[in-house]
Amino acid sequence: MPLTKLQFQPGINKETTSYSNEGGWFDCDKVRFRAGFPEKIGGWTKVSVKSFLGSCRALHPWRALDLSNYIGVGTHLKYYIEEGQGYYDITPIRATTSAGDVTFSATNGSSTITVSDTAHGAVLGDFVTFSGAVSLGGNITADVLNQEYNIIEVVDSDSYKVTARTADTSIPDITVDGQLSPTPVTANSSDTGNGGSSVVGAYQINVGLDTSVFGTGWGAGAWSRQGWGDPAVIDPIKDTLRLWEHDNFGEDLVLNVHNGGVYYWDKSNGLATRAVALGDLAGASGTPTIATKTLVSDVDRHVIAFGCDPLNDVGVQDPLLIRFSDQENAADWTPTTTNTAGDLRLGSGSKIVTAIETRQQILVFTDVSLHAMQYIGPPFTFGINMISENITIRSPIAVAAVEDTVYWMGKNEFYVYNGGVQTLPCSVRDYVFSDFNAQQAEKCFAAVNSSFSEIWWFYPSSGSDNNDRYVVYNYLQNIWYYGTLTRTAWIDRGVEENPIAAGRDGYLYNHETGFDDGSTSPVTAISAYIESSQLDLGEGDQFSFVRRLIPDLTFRSSTATTPTANFTLKARNFPGGAYLQSNAKSVEKTASVPVEQFTQDAHVRLRGRSIAIRVDSNMTGTGWRLGSPRIDVRSDGRR
Repeated sequence: MPLTKLQFQPGINKETTSYSNEGGWFDCDKVRFRAGFPEKIGGWTKVSVKSFLGSCRALHPWRALDLSNYIGVGTHLKYYIEEGQGYYDITPIRATTSAGDVTFSATNGSSTITVSDTAHGAVLGDFVTFSGAVSLGGNITADVLNQEYNIIEVVDSDSYKVTARTADTSIPDITVDGQLSPTPVTANSSDTGNGGSSVVGAYQINVGLDTSVFGTGWGAGAWSRQGWGDPAVIDPIKDTLRLWEHDNFGEDLVLNVHNGGVYYWDKSNGLATRAVALGDLAGASGTPTIATKTLVSDVDRHVIAFGCDPLNDVGVQDPLLIRFSDQENAADWTPTTTNTAGDLRLGSGSKIVTAIETRQQILVFTDVSLHAMQYIGPPFTFGINMISENITIRSPIAVAAVEDTVYWMGKNEFYVYNGGVQTLPCSVRDYVFSDFNAQQAEKCFAAVNSSFSEIWWFYPSSGSDNNDRYVVYNYLQNIWYYGTLTRTAWIDRGVEENPIAAGRDGYLYNHETGFDDGSTSPVTAISAYIESSQLDLGEGDQFSFVRRLIPDLTFRSSTATTPTANFTLKARNFPGGAYLQSNAKSVEKTASVPVEQFTQDAHVRLRGRSIAIRVDSNMTGTGWRLGSPRIDVRSDGRR
């Protein structure tokens, strides 16, 4: 009998039953489609052997005039600039004490130091750098005190605790759940001083949360953030998931905490210099002090703040207000007859969630509507129009733009804007939203992988507080697929050769390089598979016997000596029945020659009315692409 060629529709369909999706794919992990055929995704390697503190939820690449490549890295604890595989801490300073305001006390036999500073304003996990201190008299020397510390306990509004650690700067910081793991220094009986009268404390801006917190009243907010017995108050800056917004102004950087302060980093001052409040720039006038998001309009060179404080009510956030600086001047925000600074206010929704720039305009999302903002020139500078109402957006970072097309995840659907807003048909919609941790939805983010015409959304499943899954829309092939992978932020190739993503382990990863998991040493295999829906054998009304498989698989660019993938055929008698039997065979590349040679055939013994096929691999150095395998089917009777 002639061989039966197995051809499947591209993409995954979970909206129907496996049987009704005959001729399609039903399940996968770490697989994509190229020209309609499935293949294993690329692997990842560490950008640097060095790590950063905290969970990264924002990445921004740019290139300076001297051709230096930078990546802004915003975590829930700090803000870094990565350059040359090093991480430079540019986290802004929120307050610096006067000399003598800070004093220390130590207990014999303990490495815990109690720091006294009236109205310090710190929360658990904050970072403070001390200078000007003298020895407490014994092991707690001036060198031990005069360095950066991580606050391990807030006693009350006037005191907190840190762990004394060695001053040996050659010992690297080790991250443990995003915190410093210090080499402790224990006080002895001679440590009775207070550090002297010249101690200065420089406090970095308050750290944010790594987990979204909800609620009011007793127990609201994060545990132990304030002092013992202090009332539970949710601060929109301190007690919400820490997200960063950033954009480059020339070779400099404008950055802000989502619903927090606005800052500026000047490249000419070097990587050892921290970002400063926007209002501290020379010639600053009327600068916003709080914003939901900031970005730089590429066409007209205005810095724009969304959901910011008005000029006449500094520090009080208006969630629907948009303000913009003078053209080519990030410091001047006071409107005059001689500049182009100004403001707009939206009339729809209760708050601005985010904004994103395309080639033609800036799209502004509120919680219920979408608006288009465009540069129109003096005297109004910008104009804004409503595009659509009754939309939703899952998080401030769940939106991505490709040219003038914008894609985003809503609360129960996906959307696309390409001149008008449409709901994006999704063949895995129920699979995604029926197993989604809505309480941690702010962690969900969109990523562009333009080399493969893909939009990825990483999101937390219902059993996880962190992103552990992804769903992909291939906008060129108009198909969907999904998988499991832990990532917290992503940037597309462009300034960097490969896409770069952040893991939960404090490392950045180059993606689409090789075929292995480079988070371990040595590297480990990426487990990838794809499984089809059921296929009727014959007309499906009689039993058939499958006796041979002719594989069609290419091990594209594999580095393994003998790359291997497994084919599994599974037989059923009825759509709702269990698979009665399966037969798995390894398909092996037998020679490395310009024309690849494969196992000629694999003999199997399967009997049923329908079958499903699964291809999987779990071997280092192995990539594969599936074509159109064939099976030898013979009619069989019931026995």
